[in-house]
Amino acid sequence: MTRKKIIIYSVIALVIAGTLFWYFNRGEKAATTIYQTAEASIGNISNSVTATGTIEPLKQVQVGTQVSGVIKKIYVDYNSVVKAGQLLAEIDKTPLLAQLASVEADLESAESQLVFQEANYNRIKQLLDKKAVSNTDYETALYQFSSAKASVSKMKSEVSRARTNLGYTMIYSPIDGVVLSRAVDEGQTVAASFNTPTLFTIAQDLTKMQVVANVDEADIGQVKEGQEVSFTVDAYPDDKFIGTVSQVRLLAVTNSNVVTYSVVIAAPNPDLKLKPGLTASIIAYTEKADSVLTIPAKALRFKPDSIVMAKWPNIENPSVWIEDSKGLHPVKVETGLTDETNIEIKSGIKQGDKVVVSSEVSTVAVKAAESKTSSSPFMPKPPGKK
Repeated sequence: MTRKKIIIYSVIALVIAGTLFWYFNRGEKAATTIYQTAEASIGNISNSVTATGTIEPLKQVQVGTQVSGVIKKIYVDYNSVVKAGQLLAEIDKTPLLAQLASVEADLESAESQLVFQEANYNRIKQLLDKKAVSNTDYETALYQFSSAKASVSKMKSEVSRARTNLGYTMIYSPIDGVVLSRAVDEGQTVAASFNTPTLFTIAQDLTKMQVVANVDEADIGQVKEGQEVSFTVDAYPDDKFIGTVSQVRLLAVTNSNVVTYSVVIAAPNPDLKLKPGLTASIIAYTEKADSVLTIPAKALRFKPDSIVMAKWPNIENPSVWIEDSKGLHPVKVETGLTDETNIEIKSGIKQGDKVVVSSEVSTVAVKAAESKTSSSPFMPKPPGKK
């Protein structure tokens, strides 16, 4: 047999094999609908508003001085824990002591003048009663006596002021707290001419902090006092902190044509992780439902084909389609809170029920009826068969 004939016979054999394969496997394509379902389950649903803010102490006090002078001694430093009334620093008293001594000397002089003018007045008054001096002499003595009394009162005020200023050289803490900053060093001169210079910044009780967040004007209407807030800070990315909205401030802040409102969030800080100045990313839960029956929200939007719909002409809204042992059928439900992905179901179905969320049409091959009994014409027939 030649090579050419071998090739021809091989091609014929392949054609015959392909024909036989098609003959025995030919069939018709039938369409079937496959439904994708989801189980009704217990879960949490919430709606929220996001914003950013800054960690701040509940109360922060700037401690300054009302007198000028040289810082003689500093008794605290950064992070020092202080009590109300504790001595923080001392200003050199020498200039103020000299000033106090001067005004006290002026007071003594004024008091001596008062004694003299009082005696002179009494003498002139007696002479006036005897008509021994004129009214002018009497009025002059009275004026000098009154002036001496006024001078004494004025000098007493000056002495009191000098003593008060001397007391201002001792800088005390006004609250219990922690020193956040120290703006002066020993030997430094502070001048209290127009503005009170800040020496220390003290934060009160860092175990209780607050977040001041900037909420966009489009979201501020949803934020209310008492709402739960969770937030994170970059310093502890794996930790979630919990707080509560304590104040929604009415003053609008406009920056680059963007209007925001300040929302204050009270945040416990028992382990002192939250530090003043940290940036916080907050989520304020405006609506929340915990441990409720939920299904995917798209289950309420699902509608089967017109053939199935025709079997249920009186479907109520809202309804979901259930697939169970009874087949596919609609069930009316009462809905609650939704976050657009899931929705709360208050009644109508129970946990574990399978609700249809979508469907797709699939085609499958169906053997022709005759193919079940047909046989190859090239195969030998069993006995008794033609």
